[in-house]
Amino acid sequence: MTAFNAVRFRVKPGRDQEFLDAHRKMAINWPGLRHANMIRSDDGRYCIIAEWTDMEALAEARPSMIATLDAIRPLLEDLGGSLGVTDPISGTVALELK
Repeated sequence: MTAFNAVRFRVKPGRDQEFLDAHRKMAINWPGLRHANMIRSDDGRYCIIAEWTDMEALAEARPSMIATLDAIRPLLEDLGGSLGVTDPISGTVALELK
């Protein structure tokens, strides 16, 4: 069953381009990854949303996702509320709207 993950970030002031460039340079050819998009808000917040073939593929990619996070960690601000620098969520599709 199709799965998605979303990870929310806040980039340090003045580091936006470096953050985006770091993602462009990463080879994200993980098995089962169908699509990934980065969303940006006006206040330095970003969210990456990825579609996967299934939860198993997503789970198998977690070590690579953590390595990616470790590479960009110096560019990120703490989100507060004991979240750290990311706010991740993942799961299977509950309702397909369109």
